[in-house]
Amino acid sequence: MTGTEDYKSADDTGHPGAILAMDTAGDRCSVAVHTAGAIRAYRGQAMRRGHAEALVPMILETQAEADIEFGDLSAFAVSVGPGAFTGLRIGLATARAMALAARRPCLGVTTLEAVAWAVDTDDDSPLLVALETKRDDLYTQVFDGAGLPLSDPAAVPAAAIERIVPLGPFRVAGDAAERASAAAIAAGREATVVGVNGPDAVAVATLAATRWKPGLIVPSPRPLYLRPPDAVPAPDGGRLRP
Repeated sequence: MTGTEDYKSADDTGHPGAILAMDTAGDRCSVAVHTAGAIRAYRGQAMRRGHAEALVPMILETQAEADIEFGDLSAFAVSVGPGAFTGLRIGLATARAMALAARRPCLGVTTLEAVAWAVDTDDDSPLLVALETKRDDLYTQVFDGAGLPLSDPAAVPAAAIERIVPLGPFRVAGDAAERASAAAIAAGREATVVGVNGPDAVAVATLAATRWKPGLIVPSPRPLYLRPPDAVPAPDGGRLRP
């Protein structure tokens, strides 16, 4: 066995049980507990840095509010990206370690589908989720009106946004929605911003609850990187030139 790949839930009732979810992929750190079909406890805070210091205290506070002991959790869930390299590693390492210790499954949810989940689905027009990369490109994925993916996650230059969305009016959500919408409108497309939030543990927990069933074997989550990290190894192993 490696990670949680072969772990199954001890709950055989058919109910997803209690799921502890966390998101550290962007400019927020958040934790949620989902049980009995609803979010029972939540903690969230905006932050550019400091996820490593904030995450565990949030987990403990959320568990205490939900009145759920570590051993009573049926599964864990975590955002897997795309997102900030360091933040992703913090969330994944924490979630996988806790799942390993509890011998429970750990489910991965992408940041793009987490944002899409939070958007009202009454509109049938395509939904473009656009997340900031802090560069000229954006992390993107297109979904239909029911929230099903129409494209794969990709890093796309803002100037090329209109090329990846089907013809006709479309909606835009995500923390880069304003930038993506402006680029699309400049290219002659009809785009409407419907949300400017990034991923959150509430969406991660709820999506995990809809996908996981007791007895299901869950692969251990891995980070979704759409481009290499900004930091690269120094030339010659960092040795100074003579």
